[in-house]
Amino acid sequence: MDRVQVRYRGGFAYVDGVLPGAEVLPLCRLSFGGVLHTWGFAIYLAGRDGCQDNILPVGSPEEALDCACGRYLNDPTAWLSPPSTN
Repeated sequence: MDRVQVRYRGGFAYVDGVLPGAEVLPLCRLSFGGVLHTWGFAIYLAGRDGCQDNILPVGSPEEALDCACGRYLNDPTAWLSPPSTN
């Protein structure tokens, strides 16, 4: 993925990945619920050409992007926490 782009519509932020060659891959939708580190998250479903509400639990924007990238860029380890060093 070359970069991430975000577009806003209503109360939502739509997150897309831009691939080499400028192909745009929709990833997910975020909604701010009033708490900085807890956002609503819906992953993009290509079969519906849209996002499904409440498909995954809420979390941080970083966790949402990790999950969406892991799904669409074929890396399910993207959303796993690193092992504790303690």
